[in-house]
Amino acid sequence: MLRAIILAAGLLALSGPAHAYSNALSRGLADFLNIFSEQPIPRQVVPWSGQQPPGTVVISTSQRRLYYVLGRGQALRYGVGVGRQGFSWAGTKTVSMKREWPDWRPPAQMLKRRPDLPRHMAGGMDNPLGARAIYLGSSLYRIHGSNEPDTIGAAVSSGCIRMTNRDVMDLYDRVRLGTKVVVLR
Repeated sequence: MLRAIILAAGLLALSGPAHAYSNALSRGLADFLNIFSEQPIPRQVVPWSGQQPPGTVVISTSQRRLYYVLGRGQALRYGVGVGRQGFSWAGTKTVSMKREWPDWRPPAQMLKRRPDLPRHMAGGMDNPLGARAIYLGSSLYRIHGSNEPDTIGAAVSSGCIRMTNRDVMDLYDRVRLGTKVVVLR
């Protein structure tokens, strides 16, 4: 069985990046292999004294941590990358949409700053949104995966909340449409 998995992974790698995630089998295998990636800031259950109900997401940009409130005085804590200076924000949003291996279209404001960016990138490992994206209301902000695990714990984004692909996949499975997301500085 292990040989079959290794063979399938090798064949997918040879198929080239443009086609590696064009079907469900490829995406499932990528998700499976992602389980073995190193976590820069390990996810863990921690004590929680906040008043938010279970299922709420609380992001502390100063701590560079995201908390998923479990209830009974506990939360699941994840490391995150946050907005760099001039791009951080605070407020309350709700989860309005969720996507697996989302396409990316840089917003006009980002294209103005970085005209060298592509106008569209199909979902996949090279896509800056990573394995999952959780959209926050009608804003341009998302909680999303990242192919750059070394940015977790840093202030590097244009306001989005970055997680490792492994962590964003875990959070994606926990949150529902309408989930409250509180962002604190």
